[in-house]
Amino acid sequence: MSLEELIHNCKKGNRQAQEQLYRDYSRVLFGICLKYSRNRTEAEDNLHDSFMVIYEKIGQFKNKGSFEGWLKRVTVNTVLQKYRKEEPLSLVTEYAEKIDTDDENDYESLSLDTLLKHIQELPDKYRLTFNLYVLDGYTHKEISELLGTSPGTSKSNLARARNLLREKIATSKNKAIIGMLLPLLLQICT
Repeated sequence: MSLEELIHNCKKGNRQAQEQLYRDYSRVLFGICLKYSRNRTEAEDNLHDSFMVIYEKIGQFKNKGSFEGWLKRVTVNTVLQKYRKEEPLSLVTEYAEKIDTDDENDYESLSLDTLLKHIQELPDKYRLTFNLYVLDGYTHKEISELLGTSPGTSKSNLARARNLLREKIATSKNKAIIGMLLPLLLQICT
């Protein structure tokens, strides 16, 4: 079945088409949910909620632009809406701190799983801002509109997220070094 037929059948509420849509796009959308969630279980819940919204709103897709892009946008908005309902994002309004441009070098030296774990451990306000800006390419103006804050708050939260990630990365590296040196130190001491 072509993509146009799949979309058409989903608009009619056809269960087989909805299952096919899920099989075709759940992996990509789960990756997005994983980025914005605190853990895997929450990401699975967010994926489920996103597909419910997608099935409900698929009639709004007008075959203009990328269908996958539309699915991603719906997913991001669904997850952000969930956070807005759960608890107010008590975002800071201080001026952005100086951002170190060497962050990318720190991120590159980590495994993807370790980096994702560190990102998931960030407080919601920082994790959402970091993901929207760094991973999804939103501007601070767009982020402020999505999260209901100011562009300055977005910049500040991004700087704080980067600082927290930098600290987590340094701690991980120190633990790895200690883990490598510990057997050697034990040999020397015995």
